[in-house]
Amino acid sequence: MAEAGVPVADRLTPVLRPVRAGNGFEEALEQILQVVRLGLVAAGERLPPERDLADRLGISRVTLREVLKVLQDQGLVEARRGRYGGTFVLPRAAGGGEGELRRRTAGVDIEDVLRFREVLEVGAAGLCAAHGLTGAGAARLGDALRATQDAPLAEYRRLDTLLHLTLAELCGSPTLTAQYAAVRATVNDLLDCIPLLVRNLEHSQRQHEALVGAVLEGDADGAREIAREHCAGTAALLRGFLT
Repeated sequence: MAEAGVPVADRLTPVLRPVRAGNGFEEALEQILQVVRLGLVAAGERLPPERDLADRLGISRVTLREVLKVLQDQGLVEARRGRYGGTFVLPRAAGGGEGELRRRTAGVDIEDVLRFREVLEVGAAGLCAAHGLTGAGAARLGDALRATQDAPLAEYRRLDTLLHLTLAELCGSPTLTAQYAAVRATVNDLLDCIPLLVRNLEHSQRQHEALVGAVLEGDADGAREIAREHCAGTAALLRGFLT
C-alpha cells in the first residue's frame, strides 16, 4: 500500500505487536518473517529503523539485530551502510512450479489452511459491513482496492494481500487480524509456486470490487457471500495444481 500513500511503519500495524517474555527472539523472528512474506514491505524498500522496530516488538536492539541477521543469512533482507543505509527487503526468488508447490504442501494441512482462511475472511467482511467503517476506514479500503486495479502483474499478489489484510484490520478485532496475517502468509507461500493467470486475476478483481462495494453499502450478507466465493476460487486454483 505504499502506492496508496501509506507509510511503511503504518503498513506493519496488523502484524507487529509486543512479544511475550521468554520467547522474544522466536516471536520477533516470526513477526518480521510475516512482514516479508506478506509483502508489507516491498522488494527494495527499507524496514523501519532498528529503534522503532525494537520498541514495537518490545525487545532489545541486540535481539532485533540477531533476528535481522537470520533474515539476511536467508537472503530475505540486505543491510546497507551509510547515510541512506538500513535493512532493505530483497526480491523473492521465483516460485519453482508444481514440484515446489508439492514440497511446500507436504508439511501443511492445506484443507485446514484454506478453511481457516475462509472463516477469517468471511467473518472480517461481514463485521466490516455490519458495523460500518469510519470515513478514514472507508478511504483506506478504497485506496487499497485502487492499488490492485492499477497494479502491474508482478505486483498484483502483494497488493491483493494488502487489500485483504486491510479488510481484516478494519473489522476491529486485533486477534482476527493477527490470525489472518499468519494464515495468509502460508497461503502466499503456496501461491508463489503457481503462475499468475490473467483470466483468474480479472475474475478476482471483479470480486474485489463487489466485495468492497458490499462492505461500503453495509450489506453484510452480500459481503460474506462474495468473500466466501472469492476464497473458494483460490482454493480451487491451488487444488487444481495439486491434482
